[in-house]
Amino acid sequence: MRKGLNPNVTSRFSIIDDQRGRDLTPCHYRTGEFARKARVSVRTLRFYDRQGLLTPSEHSVSGHRRYSDGDLITLQKILAMKLLGFTLTEIKGYLATSPGDLSSVLAQQKAMLQDRRIQLDRAIRRIAEVEAEARTGEWAWESLLKVIEVMQMNEDRTWVQKHLTQEQIDAMTDISSRSYSEEAAGRLAARPWTEADQERVSKAWADVYAEAERLAAAGADPAGPEGQALARRQRELIQEFTQGDKEIEAGLSRFYSEARELPAEQSPYMASPQAREFAEKAVAALEG
Repeated sequence: MRKGLNPNVTSRFSIIDDQRGRDLTPCHYRTGEFARKARVSVRTLRFYDRQGLLTPSEHSVSGHRRYSDGDLITLQKILAMKLLGFTLTEIKGYLATSPGDLSSVLAQQKAMLQDRRIQLDRAIRRIAEVEAEARTGEWAWESLLKVIEVMQMNEDRTWVQKHLTQEQIDAMTDISSRSYSEEAAGRLAARPWTEADQERVSKAWADVYAEAERLAAAGADPAGPEGQALARRQRELIQEFTQGDKEIEAGLSRFYSEARELPAEQSPYMASPQAREFAEKAVAALEG
């Protein structure tokens, strides 16, 4: 039995192939058997197969689909992403980049659900405020606009792609899943984060790297006044992100160590190796 899976799903048994009369490998199930155990319809499984989301692990000699315990994990990923409102195309991309082991999969999904809950709670509070106003027979135009605004924030997740390519998003998601502990990832996911926040932070880091490029090209001393001003700005941005959380700080350090080695097409860091080196030396001098 595989650790972490429901024993009702992973019980070992043998099925006789209806045409060949041979024993199948234990823990491989016919479509109907898998559908019953997974609490989904056969039609759903066939649809996911046609869409390239959940392809059976193997086929019998007679051509019948055979599903495995690993396919159950994939099905759980698909259903979780549907609950979160992802499109089939987005789900397919998620399946290609999500962690493989069940504990990491569930931790990642829990973090996303916690983020979704924060967004929904915000929408509910806005609606309750306007509902109270409406009961009095008077309501403000601005109040209803706030409800519309928060609804749009909940619905529209495509703004991330204005700032990062899909390849960068996939790479960052993959590295994040390995860098942060389950608890730290949950705390990060619980923070509200809007397009305005992303624009502000992206601009701030772009300014930092532009200054690092200038100083590196000029042959400035990282420990000099300009280099140290740059280092303090970097430290402010990092502290704003970590908010003094040591576990998040450790995760960010692991994240950056891996992200800085990405090829250019996958990296969101718009700075040359020389600029990054100057910035790192400036921070080292500040902390030394």
